[in-house]
Amino acid sequence: MKYKLIILAAIAALAAGCGGSQKPVDMTKTDNTKASNSNKFETGIVVEKALSSYVRLPGQLKPFNEVNIFAKLNSFVKQIYVDRGSIVHKGQLLAVLEAPEMTSQLQAANGRLLQAQESAGASREKYRRLKEASKEAGAVSPLDLDNALAKMKADEAVASSERSNVASMKDVQDYLNIRAPFNGTIVQRNVSAGALVGPGKAGDQPMLILQDNQKLRLEVMIPENYVDKVDLKQKVDFVFNALPGKQNSAYISRSANALGSLRSEAIEIDVINKDGSLKPGMYSEVKIPLRSGAKSLLVTSNAIVQSTERQYVILVKDGKAVFSDVKEGISSGDFTEVFGNIKAGEKVVLHAGDELKEGTEIK
Repeated sequence: MKYKLIILAAIAALAAGCGGSQKPVDMTKTDNTKASNSNKFETGIVVEKALSSYVRLPGQLKPFNEVNIFAKLNSFVKQIYVDRGSIVHKGQLLAVLEAPEMTSQLQAANGRLLQAQESAGASREKYRRLKEASKEAGAVSPLDLDNALAKMKADEAVASSERSNVASMKDVQDYLNIRAPFNGTIVQRNVSAGALVGPGKAGDQPMLILQDNQKLRLEVMIPENYVDKVDLKQKVDFVFNALPGKQNSAYISRSANALGSLRSEAIEIDVINKDGSLKPGMYSEVKIPLRSGAKSLLVTSNAIVQSTERQYVILVKDGKAVFSDVKEGISSGDFTEVFGNIKAGEKVVLHAGDELKEGTEIK
């Protein structure tokens, strides 16, 4: 009897399990729900407004004038009067060179000049005598007088040519005296007495490097995106890294009006350096003022997608994802300035990634 009760209880439990309300899972329906949810993305709007009244850019000091001094002809350094750090004035003698062949050439030119002058003097005297004699009828034929005149003019022309040749040789010989072209400081000396020097070629070291550091050029490279926004009527504020806390300001002195290899335009600010505290090569942080009312296109920073090949935002056009390449500008809080083929008011996808493909429907 006991065994019959156990068997009946087991059968009842089995019947209860088979008669439950549990239903099989519809896998197709679950997948469709996930696919539907995957097209729902958070979106934002491209806005247009003034992001900042200035932009911070690095600047570098350069000498106002700088020249590499070379010899004008092949020669030897006879004596040099300056060294690195020497302060010189315009026209000051910096070095004396020597070229023995130049001395010989000048002596030869002087000899030819004396010979030409003697010939011209003799021709002049002969013509004078013939002209005096021609006053008596029949004493000198007109042909002889004309020939004497032609000979005198030819000899005088030769003498004049030799005189110019000697002057030219003296000018060339004066090239052996190296003088300062402007006031400044010798910042580099590469030769000593006895060194062979000559006209500079690509890659050759100059004899001396002269810089004018009483006034310096602060060069700043303006990115292409800001070139048309710079306000040239306002002063520029800048601080040198080597002199923190000392604020400076000046107007932009000149601009290149052309983009360089880095797609940026060079501007220069003249900086007076009477006390010599500033040195060429110093870096500074420069606040370039932008024109009031200059507006930029802004998107939230998480709308910009970075990949190994490109930088872009994903626009929503006609309900589909459209990729648009952009360049980043100034960042301010959660927003970033962008440049590219986008317009204010367009819808962009936020928090997008590489998994979102172009042409995907966006809900």
